[in-house]
Amino acid sequence: MNGLESVLVVGTGLIGTSVALALRGHDVPVHLADRDAGAVRLARELGAGVEWDGRRVGLAVVAVPPHLVAEQIARLQREGAARFYTDVASVKRLPIEQAAALGCDLGAYVPGHPLAGRERSGPAAARADLFLGRPWALCPTEETSPDAVEVLRGLVKLCGGEAVEVGADEHDRAVAVVSHAPHVAASAVAARLAEASGTALGLAGQGVRDVTRIAAGDPALWTGILSGNALPVADVLEAIADDLATAAAALRASAAPEDGTAGMDGVTGLLRRGVVGTTRIPGKHGGPARAYASVQVVIGDRPGELARLFQVAEAAGVNIEDVRLEHTPGLPLGAAELQVQPEAVPALTEALRTGGWQLP
Repeated sequence: MNGLESVLVVGTGLIGTSVALALRGHDVPVHLADRDAGAVRLARELGAGVEWDGRRVGLAVVAVPPHLVAEQIARLQREGAARFYTDVASVKRLPIEQAAALGCDLGAYVPGHPLAGRERSGPAAARADLFLGRPWALCPTEETSPDAVEVLRGLVKLCGGEAVEVGADEHDRAVAVVSHAPHVAASAVAARLAEASGTALGLAGQGVRDVTRIAAGDPALWTGILSGNALPVADVLEAIADDLATAAAALRASAAPEDGTAGMDGVTGLLRRGVVGTTRIPGKHGGPARAYASVQVVIGDRPGELARLFQVAEAAGVNIEDVRLEHTPGLPLGAAELQVQPEAVPALTEALRTGGWQLP
């Protein structure tokens, strides 16, 4: 038994079902378990596997909220469900400490966290390619066996992810910066919209949509995540709050007739640091972010328009690195912003104009 000849996924939400679908794509037998029978049924209908009948498997993937991970692993180990165990919770110190307290066999357990997700939840939102090219943190403890780590590296590879070994404490501090605190910050901005005027909402553009997109996540799920990483997240939020307070004070000072724009240094400094921060976010293939050029095209809100647009790019030999859509309120059209290599812009714009597309 090598650990990946059969896999049990406990928790058939977005992440668990996506793991199952990715494994099924490699013909790995997958068994599914969840306290919600409807979720198991839907995951099974999506082709994610079969309902678990209690048989022993090579690896159990526990895909439940952070505070439930340890008790699930303890239960599964008592039942002899698997040879190796992992989880996909977005915090690591909490389940490790709880598993130790419950007397779990830590040698067979590799704490894990795939850095992938969507604002939607549940098995219906699952995708087999969800982890493709995404980092997948592995946080083995001193007790974790090398065999268990090797099995988990195999799992990550089958799912298309990139395994990254990191200590649990370092992991939790890192995700506080790049995931957990940003979610709270996005929610704080989105909360301002709850009582915004119709005029304000009618003027909403792509910027506010970009900032608030992740705020649509399940509040109950995120409460569990945040409570499991409370102190690191609080540290980041306090730093953000200090920056915002400084910016607000500078803006109030600049509004005073005697000061004018003299007090705007605090705001300008924050904006500049923000630019530096965005440039440090890795690009889509990892490493430094590439500087792409944008080509904007007016596109109708009709079936097949995007497909036609991509066909023009394909015929011109241009790879579209990324695409964003912005709809025009009240009109059946919008703008597609195509991100391409700078040297590809002339060929793409010429092909689009020749094909009758309207470029702003």
